[in-house]
Amino acid sequence: MANSQAIGVAYQDQDIINANNSLVNAVTGQFGYNTGSSTAVPTAVTQATNKSTGVTVNAPCGTITMNNAALTAGSEVAFIVTNSMVSAYDVPVVAIKSGATTAGTYLLSIAAVAAGSFTIVVSNASAGSLSEAIVISFALVHVAQQ
Repeated sequence: MANSQAIGVAYQDQDIINANNSLVNAVTGQFGYNTGSSTAVPTAVTQATNKSTGVTVNAPCGTITMNNAALTAGSEVAFIVTNSMVSAYDVPVVAIKSGATTAGTYLLSIAAVAAGSFTIVVSNASAGSLSEAIVISFALVHVAQQ
C-alpha cells in the first residue's frame, strides 16, 4: 500500500482529497456525495421562463425543476447548466426524479461538457404535447487530475 498511511488498524488513502464531500457507508454500501446529514436536501434550482432557459447550480449534485412550458410531440430542447464545480473532463449523470405523469415520455441526455457548464437535452418521446415541470436529479462524476 505504497500510497497509504497507517493510522492504527486501518489505512488512510492519500488519494482521497476533500473527503468531506464524499460519503461511503460500509453498512449500507452507499457511495456518493455527502450533504451533511441523512435528511439534508441537495442543492435545488428552478428553471424560469421556458424549458430552454439556463440555470446556475454550483454543487456536485442536486435537482433542477424545469419550467412547465409545452414541449411538442417528438421534439427536444436543450439548456445549459452553469456549475463552477464542473471540469471539461467530468461526466454529469442525469435522471428524472419526478414530475412526469407517464414513465418513458421524456428522455434525457448530455449534449456537451465544458469547464464550468454542461448541457442537458430533454426529448418528448410521446405522441402528444407535454407541459410538465419535471424534476431532474444530477450528479457529477469528477475525473480527477493531478
